[in-house]
Amino acid sequence: MTSATRITALAFGLGIALFGAPVLAQGKEPAMTGKTAMGPVLTDAKGMTLYVFDKDTAGKSTCNGPCAANWPPLMADSSAKPMGKYTVVTRDDGSRQWAYNGKPLYTWAKDAKAGDTTGDGVNSVWHVAKP
Repeated sequence: MTSATRITALAFGLGIALFGAPVLAQGKEPAMTGKTAMGPVLTDAKGMTLYVFDKDTAGKSTCNGPCAANWPPLMADSSAKPMGKYTVVTRDDGSRQWAYNGKPLYTWAKDAKAGDTTGDGVNSVWHVAKP
């Protein structure tokens, strides 16, 4: 095992210990399950809470421009493939975003640390993404 492999394994293990078990066992998991005061929620790799937007339709993000600045999409790279309940949607600008049960996933710019859920209920259309 190389030093880089050991460091990656250690970092991944710490991520599981801090934020819960990964949702997917494949290489780059789009989300993990984290524990918050609201119970289990989906989080990104940094432990930041993920959200869904009521105005999105299945497989389509409607949060662009200034909206996406406040609600950064959980981006998917060009090699990302659907797995389980996770799919990839193409955004208006051609970039790719992860979705869960067809709903695109976002973080909230005003969440300051892992476990924050301050975006839940914003304008009555943003909600934490639950596993």
